[in-house]
Amino acid sequence: MTLILFLAGLALLIVGADLLVRGASRLSLSLGIAPLVVGLTVVAFGTSAPELAVSIKGALDGQTDIALGNVVGSNIFNILFILGLSALIAPLVVDRQLIRQEVPIVIGLSLLVGGMVLDLRLSAAEGALLVLLIAGYTALLYFQGKNAPASEVTDDLLPTGPAWLSRLPAQLALIIVGLGMLVLGSRWLVDSAITFATMLGVSQLVIGLTIVAAGTSLPEVATSVIAAVRGEREIAVGNVLGSNIFNLGAVLGISALVSGSGLTVPPSLLAFDLPVMIAVAVACLPVLFTGHLIARWEGAVFLGYYVAYTTYLVLYAQEHDALDEYSLVMRAVVIPLTLITLAVVVARELRRRRRA
Repeated sequence: MTLILFLAGLALLIVGADLLVRGASRLSLSLGIAPLVVGLTVVAFGTSAPELAVSIKGALDGQTDIALGNVVGSNIFNILFILGLSALIAPLVVDRQLIRQEVPIVIGLSLLVGGMVLDLRLSAAEGALLVLLIAGYTALLYFQGKNAPASEVTDDLLPTGPAWLSRLPAQLALIIVGLGMLVLGSRWLVDSAITFATMLGVSQLVIGLTIVAAGTSLPEVATSVIAAVRGEREIAVGNVLGSNIFNLGAVLGISALVSGSGLTVPPSLLAFDLPVMIAVAVACLPVLFTGHLIARWEGAVFLGYYVAYTTYLVLYAQEHDALDEYSLVMRAVVIPLTLITLAVVVARELRRRRRA
């Protein structure tokens, strides 16, 4: 029954997010908001609605490990797994604006959150600051879309639908039904995840970083993979970066606000998972900078790192004897080799540009 409840909750989250995105997108267009702005806000943020619902539910119930693990795990999953898988399908072209604006914003927010929780707490005031920052980012996108040339305003990100979706009552109905499904689905998903953690003898943080994080990121998986298959490769990257920005600003911020006293941060999250999230965000910059694309081999490296990260979590949860040796190999061999490879790739790109 726990597994059935988990799968049912996950299905409600995915379907509810889709309905919410469709209704909100059409309503925004009916109000005269540019499609480009809708695509970068409503659609990208809408795919993160499951993370928002689950983290708020966890914060309200005092399950802060799930609320925090869900955000950190989702951001790691989005970049390493989703971008990696999408790049394997087709090399991902990266728009210059994403490199100049969205990637630095993801890195900046990641570092800011890391600094905020050094005292092992994300307070309500810090949550309010994160919400204000995401509101400012949304306003920035709105004015950029308002001033964009007509050729740059596209509705590629918007879901298609029948003619009746253009009617206001239908749009409001989709939004209300979608929100209801998100609330119910998040309740089932969090309750079953807690039961799983108890049954398996692992912490709620590990469950949040793995099962819940991957499950709530399924809308991003579907959006990015379908975009890569259809050749709309910039959408695959933009969706992931937009979702990560929303997770750090809105999901964490609102969760800290509704909890009243803020979110307590587990020491293990601060010691390992948060640095991994920051490192993954920083690694995006040289990868996207070189050639303005994510090649297939880079996608394979991303996927490999996600497997390595998940393996560490499993060994940690089981308190396996091989954990120390595995950690030593990662710190002494894999991470230095990665840094050297990134440095060489960036140096070659800079040399090529100087010649050009």
